[in-house]
Amino acid sequence: MSLPQPDLAVLRKAQRGDERAFAIILRTYETPVYNYVLRLTNGDKSLAEDLTQEVFMRVFQGLPRFSLRCKFTTWLFQVTKNRVLDELRAKERRPHASVNLDDAPHLEALEQPAERVEAIDGLWRAIDALPVDLKMALLLRDVVGLSYNEIADSLEITLATVKWRIFKAREDVQIGLAREGITFGSSQSSETFASA
Repeated sequence: MSLPQPDLAVLRKAQRGDERAFAIILRTYETPVYNYVLRLTNGDKSLAEDLTQEVFMRVFQGLPRFSLRCKFTTWLFQVTKNRVLDELRAKERRPHASVNLDDAPHLEALEQPAERVEAIDGLWRAIDALPVDLKMALLLRDVVGLSYNEIADSLEITLATVKWRIFKAREDVQIGLAREGITFGSSQSSETFASA
């Protein structure tokens, strides 16, 4: 499941400032970008909405200079990565307010067996605990659906580094799940992750 590239005619119109063409691009990619940012910000919906909006403002401003030498999705997720990393760095410098995790809203799955909901919650907790470099690579692969080469280009790292980060992230997630007593079969794990 890979993200499609925008229609070349639409992309060129958007590059020339056509707002309707840009709206088509926005509708196509807003949800995948938001979901990616939401996971990188550990579920902070308000921050994810703000960052997603800022990403698309930057994309709109930078689109006239976008060269067709790379895939649009690669460039889009480079812009996204850079904006999120800027925010995470700025957040580290700000004083932290303590938050009681029990007060945080929980994601609800409709008509899901309790064990499955618990397993999915455990999976996302394990992913949220990953270092940001591992989390970015894993989410781009298993949630957004980019290829390894697209991830390497988006994160501006080597293909070998992408493969290692995804391997290490999956390994760390498995360890985190095992600590919580949650186990998946290999086929069930990928199915659960894809549906989560």
